[in-house]
Amino acid sequence: MKAFKPYYAVIFSSRLGPEAEGYHEMASKMEELAKEQPGYLGFESARDRLGISISYWDSLKAIADWKANVEHGVAQGIGIKKWYQWHKVRICEVQREYEIKTL
Repeated sequence: MKAFKPYYAVIFSSRLGPEAEGYHEMASKMEELAKEQPGYLGFESARDRLGISISYWDSLKAIADWKANVEHGVAQGIGIKKWYQWHKVRICEVQREYEIKTL
């Protein structure tokens, strides 16, 4: 059995308002920028009017550094002012994982 090292998930849930012009482009840009950050492990998302995006990180420091990234901060500000009706961030420690692959 492979040893498992706990890691962290940042769960970003949001509801878009009626004006979403430019949102998807910015979201893609932020996903690419996150990939360049030290401690980044991966990303999953489902986006429509209700969006859930989960980024995975190796430490709380890596998450804090990502939050402090200037470009990320600019995107957050635009999102709050222009795109989101509501949003919530949760930070969780992942203690275990498993995957089942079918066909």
